[in-house]
Amino acid sequence: MTSQLTPYLTFDGNAREAMSHYHAVLGGELSISTFGDYGQTEGVDPDGVMHAHLETPEGLVLMASDNGPNMDLQRGNNITVSVTGDDASLRDYFAGLAEGGVVTMPLATQVWGDEFGMLIDRFGIPWMVNISASQ
Repeated sequence: MTSQLTPYLTFDGNAREAMSHYHAVLGGELSISTFGDYGQTEGVDPDGVMHAHLETPEGLVLMASDNGPNMDLQRGNNITVSVTGDDASLRDYFAGLAEGGVVTMPLATQVWGDEFGMLIDRFGIPWMVNISASQ
């Protein structure tokens, strides 16, 4: 897998509706995982969207989720830049983006098996970095 830079949208409980709409407009393949699919039930709706991924034949990619626990969703912080891939250099990206910024979730192995972390860079832009587990 090559690394990919993608917009990641956060919704206040209507991610499934929004992503279904974008799927109808853009076409492609839509996959949706819920919080319950990963055993996450505390502080969230188990049927809420933990991760949605839409990819079109033209190469457009859009990802989204519903608001998770302890996340204060406000207009302006509901779009994040996501970097995903299986290259170890993504750890360097995370460290570089974090310089002068705030790490909101350190890179660590998550329930889905990948290494994942979040930060807000020194310019106020939220980032997510997901390093795929070895195949």
